[in-house]
Parts: sequence; structure tokens; C-alpha cells
Amino acid sequence: MNLLHSFSVFLIVCLLISECHADANANVNASCIVSKLAIDASSGRHIPDTLFGVFYEEINHAGAGGIWAELVSNRGFEAGASSDGSIYPWKIIGENQSSIVVSTDRSSCFERNKVALRMDILCQGKSCPQAGVGISNPGYWGMNIEEGKTYKVVFYVRSLGPIDLQVSFIGSDDGAKLGSKKIMAHGLNVTQWSRMERTIKAKGSNHNSSLHITTKNKGVIWLDQVSAMPLDTHNGHGFRNDLFKMVADLKPKFFRFPGGCYVEGDFLKNAFRWKDTVGPWEERPGHLNDIWHYWSDDGLGYFEGLQLSEDLGALPIWVFNNGLSHHDEVGPSSIQPFVQEALEGIEFARGSATSRWGSLRASMGHPQPFNLRYVAIGNEDCGKLYYEENYKIFYDAIRHTYPDIQMISNCDASDLPLKHPADIYDYHIYTSSNDMFSKYTKFDKSPRSGPKAFVSEYAVWREDAGHGSLYAAVAEASFLIGIEKNSDAVSLVSYAPLLSNVNDNGWIPDAIFFNSHQSYGTPSYWLQQLFIESSGATFLNSTLQSSSTSIVASAIQYKNCKDGHNYIRVKVVNFGNTTESLGMSINGLQTNVQPTGSSMVVLTSSNKMDENSFSEPMKIVPQRSSLANANKDMNVELPPYSVTSFDLLI
Repeated sequence: MNLLHSFSVFLIVCLLISECHADANANVNASCIVSKLAIDASSGRHIPDTLFGVFYEEINHAGAGGIWAELVSNRGFEAGASSDGSIYPWKIIGENQSSIVVSTDRSSCFERNKVALRMDILCQGKSCPQAGVGISNPGYWGMNIEEGKTYKVVFYVRSLGPIDLQVSFIGSDDGAKLGSKKIMAHGLNVTQWSRMERTIKAKGSNHNSSLHITTKNKGVIWLDQVSAMPLDTHNGHGFRNDLFKMVADLKPKFFRFPGGCYVEGDFLKNAFRWKDTVGPWEERPGHLNDIWHYWSDDGLGYFEGLQLSEDLGALPIWVFNNGLSHHDEVGPSSIQPFVQEALEGIEFARGSATSRWGSLRASMGHPQPFNLRYVAIGNEDCGKLYYEENYKIFYDAIRHTYPDIQMISNCDASDLPLKHPADIYDYHIYTSSNDMFSKYTKFDKSPRSGPKAFVSEYAVWREDAGHGSLYAAVAEASFLIGIEKNSDAVSLVSYAPLLSNVNDNGWIPDAIFFNSHQSYGTPSYWLQQLFIESSGATFLNSTLQSSSTSIVASAIQYKNCKDGHNYIRVKVVNFGNTTESLGMSINGLQTNVQPTGSSMVVLTSSNKMDENSFSEPMKIVPQRSSLANANKDMNVELPPYSVTSFDLLI
């Protein structure tokens, strides 16, 4: 029996007369109205159009090996250049037969990433292994190659003699050749770096494939900047289709990027610096993501973050480094280069196609400016030695040059006023389920004038969350209802983190888990879908009278963009382990509730610690059913640890 059917067994929807009466024929009425929710449909307040969005950070291989569809890991051989000189995860083919010697040198034609790979081929023809010798790359825990799809392979090569290479996708577990192309060149030009590009149409499927570059020709060959990308990325912009769709299905109003602690770096030398992440991908140096302990080729750079925002229909919120990392800081006397970098970053996004940095954006295929309206000056830096002094310098410079930009401070003003000017202040919370549930009142007493709050990172974590539990989601629902209620003090909110490759769960839980070919949303992901219509809706005043401490509720009025009709949505959280009864009444409504077209959605499961998984990706998802007895006055029962949403057509 599925959960929705189970729920329908004990759901009671009845007209509320004046009070519940217990009698021999209707014993259930004895507990029919434990809690009462009175909704005033005649008065309300506009919820900010931008309230619910998403936050992207390069964490857990969210970009590299995730939503950025590049299949090759360490494509420029730079990852180990500054440490042990390794070419990981590249592997050598034929090394055991003493047929090849592979090394790296600094002979690349790209000035900002000088490392190139050298292959000394010691065999010739039939003296080589049958498959040839060379190198292979498994990508990020296996490349997903699908039959019938086409992949573009690009690399740079030079040689001391004729070039005769085979470029293939090979199944890592069965050795099957899924598709290949031969690349040949000869003459004097082979000694100079040349760009090679081929498309390969897969004739088989394997979710755990590798890219092989092999030869049977004796000689010396250098390779650099090896890339493999599926042609069918979203809009051709390089974003993996299934992951893009999952994010897009949240209909985010804003897109905060690229971090997070990723922006700061553990040390400033490894911080995200936007200028190193734009321009041709071959010329991007990449950098060590020392916070989350892996190399980033910066394929998903500043430009791609702006493009992803636009593709999602979301406003970009750019978080930039303000001269601070986790272990070192630049003081006010030396901060000017960072200030100039921030100003130029805004020009890159917003400047005309004839401006210095706007022309670079235009050369990348986007002559029209991006709609950048928000910037965050640092991430979680309030309290550091130089943050507030540096902040004021950034603030003044940006306000002078771009007076319309909304600036976000890292300092919390939910209880005490800021010591510096700001349009918005940042608030982060990671906590237990019980504490998150109680936080629905967090902003009740926050000031209504001055800067608004941006809850840019929230989540239940650790034991209560596991890899994404129902228990966590129900608690977060209470917190989000509190955000709705206080949306005159809170203007933006986003869950964190957004994406995680299951092979690198450095931070859990996350909204979306994925591997090379699959993905699923956690209950916290599905919960966010119940709040999509809240952005730009009307928050209706309501009063909850209850002897229960486990009920939180809210009501909004919104226009459904699909059918054009108006609805009242009542969301109710039951954070307890027993069924709760709720009487709902809507006052001040000038029309009737229409039973036909009304519905209810329930997010729950049989165990509060239940999770979704690759084997059961839809175990905990919102279950919608019709609400034939919908009325202005109703009595409903709510299952334990549940979020229920009533969409009442008016």
C-alpha cells in the first residue's frame, strides 16, 4: 500500500459546524479539532518576488564532475604540477610492457598553464601491445557514454615525427570500444602545437567509461588540454541536462555563486579569482580547491555562473573574495587591487560590449550584459580582523560606480544593528531538526527597516539529516514557513549545499545527489517545490490556536502560472510522532472555494529517518490528490512528521 493511499485512510475532511461533538455514531469527532487555523483572506502582504532561490558552490564536485558536463578530469595535467608531479587520474596504457615512458614538462603553448604531458613511445607496430600504448582518463569516477549520442573531443598535440593516434571511449569494466576516431598528421607542422578536434558517435553505452589516446608509432608526442564533452548539453552551454533540469524545476528566482568557503579558500593563493576563470577554457590555469580538497579546471567559471543564472531565469548573486581567506588576510592599506578586481568583475557582467571587460564577455558569446543586481562582499567573514574595514572600502567604491547594485554584508543584523551600511545582510544556519523547527520565530522581532536578511545557507545536518532525511525536511518546512511569515524582514533564502557527487560526499546532506548518469532529490529538495509559488505571492494573515507544540502553518494566495487561476495555499507542518487534527477556516473570502480543481499534497513517510536513494529515488516525494470536499471551513488530520499543502481554488 503506498503512502498516499495509507494517508487517505485516516484523512477526514468535513464541514466545520461550530465545534466538535463526540457521539456514538462519530467517535472520531471527539478529537476532531485539537488545533484551529483561522485565515484572513481580506488582508495580506506581498512576498518579495525573489524570495526563494538556489545557492551553488564548487563543493562535492558539484561543478567539476557534476553540472558542468566536461568528462575529462585534470584536462591540462596541472593538478599535480605544484606538488608531486603526478598526472592523476590519468593512467598509462602499456607501461607494464616497458613500451612507453610518460612524464610532464613545462613546454605547453599556454602561458598560464605551462605543464604538458610527454609520451616517449618505445615500441613500433606489432611490437606494441595489441591496443597500442598511451594514456587513459576515467573522468570523475567514470564517464557516462550513451549509445547514439555524440561527443566532442579536443586536445592539443605536437610531435617529433608523424602523428598516428587513436582516440577512443572504452568501457572501463568490460573493455568494450564504444566509439573511436583516428587522428593522423605529418610534415614539418607536427613539431608545432596544433589543435585537434573530432566528434565521436557512441555505438554502445557504458556508465563507467574512459577516454583512451593511444598509438603504435615509435617517437615522442606531447599532449595538452584534453577535453571531452557531450554535444547535447543544455542550450549548448555546457551544463549537464539532467542536473540542470533538477535545479530548473525549483524555479529559482536567484542564483548565488560560486560559494561559499570556495570563494575564500583555505589560503588566499587558492581563492576563487574570477579573472582566472574567464576567456578560452584552454587558457584558464585552474586552481586547487583547498577548502574541499580537489583540483578545479575552472571550466565552470565566472562567465558560466552568470550564464547558468540566465538559463535558469534567475538573478545572479555574485559572491567575491574581499581579501580574506580562512588563514590569511589583506588589510585595508593593501586592499585596493581586490577592490579593483571586484569593480572589473561587475563591468565584465554588466558593461557594454565595447568596454574593456564587457568586450571580453562579448567575445565569449554574450554581447548583451547580464542582469547582475546583487553582490556579496565576502562569505562568512564577519568577525575577521579586517572584514569591516575592508567592507567599507568595497562598499564605497561599488556604490560610487554602480549605485543600483545591492550589496550584501556578511554580518548578521537579525538581532543587533550593523556598524556599517548595507542593503542586505547574510544569515547562515546549520543545526539539528528540533532547533530548526523552533526557528520559525527567528525573524519575528527582527527590524523591518534597514537591511533585509538573506538566508543564503540553511539546512538540518549531522545525525538528524543523514544523507537527507524526512526528519530534516519537516523541520526545515517549519523554518521556511517562518521565513514566509517574516518576508518583510527576509528578502532571499536558499538551501545549502545544492549538489553532491556521491563519490565525494565531503558535506552532507545536499539537495541533489548524483553519479555519472543518475540523480535524485532528497526530501529537502522536494520540500522546496512546495514553496515555489511563494515568491511574489500574497502572504495571508492567520492565527493558529493549538494545544500541540508540533504544528506550524501558513497561508498564501497566488496565481497559478499554468492555468491562470487563483489559489489559496495552506501549508501545515506536523513535527510530532502522532496524528494531529486541524480545523481550518477562511474568513473574508469574497468567493467560494471550488472543490473541483482543489487538491492537497503530502510529503511524509513511514519512518522519519527515511531517505531517497538511487534504488528508491521517489520514496519520499510530494504526493498530490484531489480534494473533493474543499471548503472555506474544513477539518483535516495530519500524519506524523509530515508537510501537507492544501491548494484551494477560489
